[in-house]
Amino acid sequence: MALRIVPDSYPETVKSTLNTTHSEYGGHDTFRYGTRSIKNEVLPKHPLESRLNQWEEAQWELKLNLARQAYGMHAPVKLMMERSIVEKRQRTPVMPTSNLHLDILMGRDETIDYEDFLNDPSLSTDSMDLHTSMEHKLKL
Repeated sequence: MALRIVPDSYPETVKSTLNTTHSEYGGHDTFRYGTRSIKNEVLPKHPLESRLNQWEEAQWELKLNLARQAYGMHAPVKLMMERSIVEKRQRTPVMPTSNLHLDILMGRDETIDYEDFLNDPSLSTDSMDLHTSMEHKLKL
């Protein structure tokens, strides 16, 4: 149990390539993943980039450890349960959702990021992966 405020400074050592094969045809799925570049998947990244990628997870672990010390074991269990419930998408894939409860739970409601005034690109219907949403709809 470490009360680490910032993530480790060393980069991630696990190197694996993303599986981009199409489930039905077996080849690389260019429509969903774009053109493939093995160089970008294998070469190590800058150490600062790995720290920035792990920042939110380190803050979440710190929050859970502090809650466990202050309130007991039930507090982090309750927080993890609430997070797993609100992370699930509750609307249809085409409609955007703000997920305000997750922002409050993670402490992002007190900060102003670029998504707040420039809009989040992942919420745009233009960049929505309609192929995946239709396949998911047909499987149900």
